[in-house]
Amino acid sequence: MFILFFLCWLIFNGTITLEVILIGLILTGVLYLFASHFLGYKREIGQRFLHNIPWMLLYVRNLIREVVLAAANVIRVALDSNASPDPVIIEFHSGLRTDFQNVLLANSITLTPGTITVFQEGDFFVVHCLRREYGDGITESSFVKLLRKLDEPDADHEAGALEVIRKELVRRTPWTAKKENK
Repeated sequence: MFILFFLCWLIFNGTITLEVILIGLILTGVLYLFASHFLGYKREIGQRFLHNIPWMLLYVRNLIREVVLAAANVIRVALDSNASPDPVIIEFHSGLRTDFQNVLLANSITLTPGTITVFQEGDFFVVHCLRREYGDGITESSFVKLLRKLDEPDADHEAGALEVIRKELVRRTPWTAKKENK
């Protein structure tokens, strides 16, 4: 957290001089002590955040992909005269343990076209879906799987995320697709 505060100081200041660096070190030190003492910040929280960055990047990539796919489906329903909405309200328990995970899931569901989180308390969700199939498998969706990975405390957590990212990148590059086709 101290490093993050200091980097923000340097970026917002716009210049790097000895005076700026010394004042920045003093101010970020005071801010870090304030956050630790009065706001309950613990060093473990920062370390946990750093270890979760690869999973968060995967989550954001997945969210963007799902939003684009869902938008295409909703456009198809809106423009196709044969496709009609079949709205449904579904209730489910996500099984996620923290409020952060559940709120992130609720917001992701709402951001995805064709679904709206109507109510969320703890791990209980009420979701409105434009079509019945939009709610199929929502408890085991890619969102829920990635959010569960954010909560895993094992030692291979970061290495596992990096391996998943590497496999995704290798799988999607044009030169590897040509090798697989041969």
